[in-house]
Amino acid sequence: MYKAPRGTVDILPEEQRYWRFVETSAVSLCRLYGYQRLDTPAFEDAQLFTRSIGQGTDIVTKEMYTFEDRSGNVLALRPEGTAPVCRAYLEHGMDNLPQPVKLYYMAAIFRYERPQAGRYRQHYQFGFEAVGDGDPVLDAEIIEMAWKYFETLGIDGLNLYVNSIGCKACRPRYLEELKRYYASHVQGLCADCKSRFDKNPLRLLDCKQSVCYEVTEAAPKSTDYLCRECLVHFESVVGYLEALEIPFELSHRLVRGLDYYTKTVFEIQPPGEGAQSALGGGGRYDDLIDELGGKPTPAIGFASGMERVVLNLKKRKIAVPEPSVPPVFIAYLGNEAKLEAAKLASTLRRREVPAVLATGDRSLKAQLRQANGLGAGYTAIIGENEVKVGKVTLRNMGTGEQETLAPEALIQLLKEIE
Repeated sequence: MYKAPRGTVDILPEEQRYWRFVETSAVSLCRLYGYQRLDTPAFEDAQLFTRSIGQGTDIVTKEMYTFEDRSGNVLALRPEGTAPVCRAYLEHGMDNLPQPVKLYYMAAIFRYERPQAGRYRQHYQFGFEAVGDGDPVLDAEIIEMAWKYFETLGIDGLNLYVNSIGCKACRPRYLEELKRYYASHVQGLCADCKSRFDKNPLRLLDCKQSVCYEVTEAAPKSTDYLCRECLVHFESVVGYLEALEIPFELSHRLVRGLDYYTKTVFEIQPPGEGAQSALGGGGRYDDLIDELGGKPTPAIGFASGMERVVLNLKKRKIAVPEPSVPPVFIAYLGNEAKLEAAKLASTLRRREVPAVLATGDRSLKAQLRQANGLGAGYTAIIGENEVKVGKVTLRNMGTGEQETLAPEALIQLLKEIE
């Protein structure tokens, strides 16, 4: 008996209403803010990710699915969504379009990590990116958009954390101070943080292990070491967020888990659950396009794991739209009636009326049970008498009432009901 690989799940039909709700809400939000959809391949040149995400990150060192194809190219399944967007921006000359270019995606993401609730080795991500503008008002817009996304879904009571981690000019001095502080604590850190101390000290602040938490809480704050440009930018972002009345907290521990971030970073978390349960986050990545071979191009984005969003919808018992059910099930008795039933089903579908046609040679009672099981509101019944007079009996599955109609009258009635 085959089973889904560890860390993957099947999204069953009864789960689909949550996913459709999340997807349609995301699409409506992006349309409201002027973002256009972009779909990128599920795998890319592995160097796209090692170069952009960073050699010292957990994603690159532990979690990427890499493989060599028959031509000897080293490829990787997409472990995150931003780098492919930037690659597409460069490859297709989007820098020649009016800036910023606003794009969104919904994509499968692959990471070899320990499976847990809302975190899988194949999961789905909704994200949006604004590439080509460094205005702090765009930072505020992206954060507002992320906040509005969860409001639209009905997920309230969340915490928004914001920080600035500076740029290439001011971050080196901060990292020196960070290493100086951690030097006296390194022996008490988790194994991963002992490695990060030399390879990527900024990631020390991102550790979720309890043994490192108290040390991190007292660590130097990046905002105390910002250069003039970064400080002015961050103060402007904070000012815009206050003007837009978006509640937020400053968090010096917030750095995000990818090396390409600069300046503004933010994260949205459920209350009392911590960063490991974050529903989404993002930040500015002004150096990434340059790192990938383009000209210096400021950019900012956001991403949210869709499984975690669905999990929160269920946990909070948020009502989502029920899946649409066919308004009519078509039953028949006898071969001649079966032919007419097939013709009626085809006609209904051509007229944009969803219909399910019975199959096999079951009794009318069994066919009506199937219609009930599918949640059909009506059953169209064709038997010998209906074939003779060229009409159809329509049964209301809720009340049990029946009436006999000509096919055209039945179609018009069903279109009105739908």
